[in-house]
Amino acid sequence: QVQLVESGGGLVQPGDSLRLSCAASGRTFSPYAMGWFRQAPGKEREFVTAITWSGGNINYSYYGDSKKGRFTISRDNGKNMVFLQMNSLKPEDTAVYYCAAGTNYCSNYGCKDANSYDYWGQGTQVTVSS
Repeated sequence: QVQLVESGGGLVQPGDSLRLSCAASGRTFSPYAMGWFRQAPGKEREFVTAITWSGGNINYSYYGDSKKGRFTISRDNGKNMVFLQMNSLKPEDTAVYYCAAGTNYCSNYGCKDANSYDYWGQGTQVTVSS
């Protein structure tokens, strides 16, 4: 069984930064892609960003609309961990942020689809408010 655990959420003010972490534990597995989705109250789950790699090398990173430039995904080399650096946070970024891991190949639109991911974390709340 694979478990994904997110951390780093919290309450911040507009313009602040926040860094989320996601750690995978459990049986040995080699995810092809790990990503972040978010869900705001009353809204559907939304793709934020994803990163893919194979053979120890990062292949691509993908970002949802309006995320690139403010959000940056990174990976801890050699470990099943990903991070989401969020800068210049806005109230509309308020949501529960979920980490996801997928074991199958995906690219571009596929990696932005929640159905491409096999494992999900419980989520961490990010609230941006003055």
